[in-house]
Amino acid sequence: MAAASVPPTSSSGGWDFTCTDILFGSNFEVDYGSEEHASIVYKTLAVDKELQPDKVKREMTLSGSKLAVHFAAVEARFLRASFSAFVDLMGLVTKLVEEYGMANEGHS
Repeated sequence: MAAASVPPTSSSGGWDFTCTDILFGSNFEVDYGSEEHASIVYKTLAVDKELQPDKVKREMTLSGSKLAVHFAAVEARFLRASFSAFVDLMGLVTKLVEEYGMANEGHS
């Protein structure tokens, strides 16, 4: 689960709010168990740029079957909105990849 955090004394130039995993203290990360599935999700989500890049930054990295995402924002409300929209879209893309992958694997 991810949560917003604020550093006690920030010198990040206004990007004070970040999204980290509560359990591991790292970026929001999803392991797809398949490099191909992770790559499809990454490429699909990469085209959807932030609507307000001056207020929210999103950096995605792909490492094998793991997709990691780092969010930073100037205000908590921008972080919440961006993270929520991203997770909704990620859930949709993931469901499509899983269903297509299962159907495709069954016919090969």
